[in-house]
Amino acid sequence: MEMGRQMDVGALETGFLAALAVFSFILIVIGYVCYKLRIHYKFLYKLDEHSTKHGGELVAEVLKAHGVKYVFTLVGGHISPILVASQNNGIKVIDTRHEVTAVFAADAVARLSGVVGVAAVTAGPGLTNTVTAVKNAQMAESPLLLIGGAAATLLKGRGALQDIDQMSLFKPLCKFCATVTRVADIIPVLRTALREAQSGTPGPVFVEFPIDTLYPYSLVKRESGIKENPRGFVQFVINWYISNHLHCLFAGAWDQQEVKPLPVHIPLPQHSQAMECVKLVSKSKKPVILLGSQATLPPIPADRLRDSLEALGIPCFLGGMSRGMLGRNSPLHIRQRRRDALKEADLVILAGTVCDFRLSYGRVLSKKSKVIAVNRNHSQLYKNSDMFWKPSIAIQGDPASFLVSLCENLKGYSCPKDWVETLKERDLEKEKTNSLKAEETTTQHLNPLKLLHCLERVMSKDSMIVADGGDFVGTAAYILRPREPLTWLDPGAFGTLGVGGGFALGAKLCRP
Repeated sequence: MEMGRQMDVGALETGFLAALAVFSFILIVIGYVCYKLRIHYKFLYKLDEHSTKHGGELVAEVLKAHGVKYVFTLVGGHISPILVASQNNGIKVIDTRHEVTAVFAADAVARLSGVVGVAAVTAGPGLTNTVTAVKNAQMAESPLLLIGGAAATLLKGRGALQDIDQMSLFKPLCKFCATVTRVADIIPVLRTALREAQSGTPGPVFVEFPIDTLYPYSLVKRESGIKENPRGFVQFVINWYISNHLHCLFAGAWDQQEVKPLPVHIPLPQHSQAMECVKLVSKSKKPVILLGSQATLPPIPADRLRDSLEALGIPCFLGGMSRGMLGRNSPLHIRQRRRDALKEADLVILAGTVCDFRLSYGRVLSKKSKVIAVNRNHSQLYKNSDMFWKPSIAIQGDPASFLVSLCENLKGYSCPKDWVETLKERDLEKEKTNSLKAEETTTQHLNPLKLLHCLERVMSKDSMIVADGGDFVGTAAYILRPREPLTWLDPGAFGTLGVGGGFALGAKLCRP
């Protein structure tokens, strides 16, 4: 009897626990479904169905708060609200004939102004047309925001107009990629994207805007497929699902949010590293600096960097965007016979310069030289160092900040004059040889050296040089002398042809 009662009680407890487990499982499933459908948003947020506000206004608000003055585009329906709102907020919208030109122009603005360049293009082919320019910006380390349209959130993957997997295209090219899925996410996503474009090693970022995140609620609802008088249970469920989705899409859309820029992280050299370099520089007899485009990035203004370089007195080879940093006729700017100088130098400072094909992968550096490498990008800092060269000191940090710090800690230092004079004499010899070649006659075509020498003589002080080409531009780099810092634009490491029109457009806006 006693054993039977114990068995009955045990069975009841087991049954109760089983029922409780099933009930808990059902609650978890219901909770998960409610969470996925965001049903709780209906209780958390009120929805103003009659509001005429739209997501494009939020985009323009963030861009303006970040100092953006220009948006380059090729107009498309997916992104029209952004363009209209930008124009209304005093941001100039420039319509181009091709999306690749829009991105090139935004790239030029980013390099010359220090503010993130912005291009907005429509979905599908609008975005695929930008791929070359985005890759060029990535390799040139230009802070760039690409805004792209996309199919409506409910229609993604269903064969909508211009609906492709855009994220898979741009994730390998961009530092940060995001899809906006709610109107309330526009501001935080854009602020994060703009911060990432400038932080660390600058580069392009991509934000995708489904079309229903940009237009007013009333218009989105009208186009959503909701039927006013549903017939049958299935249509009722479809109506409820779409209505709930729209509520989630616009939930909290117009709540007040902060739009100011987020703090940007820029890697700076450590004081201990700078002091190690001070020792190397002070002992060197034949130092040279190879300055790359990265040295022109914020936070150090170009004029301050120029003052520091002149105070150091170390001969400089300038590349990429750094051309013009020392003006037209600086005694420190050495333009010719770099390979010979690097063979003799006892100290080489690679300030944002990378040991890629432009330095023969590091093979031009002498094994006897001490090498100080400074770069924001870790992989670029050590590029090919396992094969052809080794840095004596490698610093992951901003090159311009490093050079300013080096100058401040080398008070009283003077680079040996005979070394500077030797390099300058070779410079003049080579330029004299080039001038003689420019006078050689040709039977059919123009002598390119003659053309470039003539151009050099007639360029005004405020000229901007946009370099678009291959060998001809390579020659131009040895003959044309940019008059001031940030007056030379070339594609960068990718060597893209066709940048000219877009770069010139952006340059003209920055330096009218």
